[in-house]
Amino acid sequence: MIGALEIAANVGASAAILLAGRNSVHTWWTGIIGCALFGVLFYQSNLYADVALQGFFIVSGIVGWMEWRRGEQGSELPITHASVRSLAWLVPAGVGATAAYGALLHYFTNAYAPFIDSAVLVFSVVAQLLLMRRKVENWAFWILVNTVAVPLYASRGLYLTAFLYACYWVNAIVSWLWWRRLARKAP
Repeated sequence: MIGALEIAANVGASAAILLAGRNSVHTWWTGIIGCALFGVLFYQSNLYADVALQGFFIVSGIVGWMEWRRGEQGSELPITHASVRSLAWLVPAGVGATAAYGALLHYFTNAYAPFIDSAVLVFSVVAQLLLMRRKVENWAFWILVNTVAVPLYASRGLYLTAFLYACYWVNAIVSWLWWRRLARKAP
């Protein structure tokens, strides 16, 4: 059954995700609210890696908000591409971190689907760090995260959340195309 907490968390997160795709600074404060609510929801669902992720999102939301408002030397932070070099180490590091954190959850908690949950955690962190720096490639990582998260959340009975993450998957594709266009226009 879809409860009020799941609805409220999804409203906050949906607003933040749509605003991020539209390159709006308001993505950050709406995301902080949605993440705080999701932290409680995921704790109740024994998705502990997702609880930790919401804490990270709250902190990174504050930092991202400041970075987007302040930018580089007082001017707006431009949308740019991540370097191939940074992506070349981020992906294997993400796989390794997923395996390590998944093993910790597997052996020391009653976490549900610890490795899949850890993949959502780790690659969300990667995507969020790229988003904070306005790197176009953040959207590719969000596509990966949403692809994994949809069946995970559905398996825990979080059907509204799973449905919205499927919508976020579409938003990530549209946003990726939009940000590529914005990056081409950047000085």
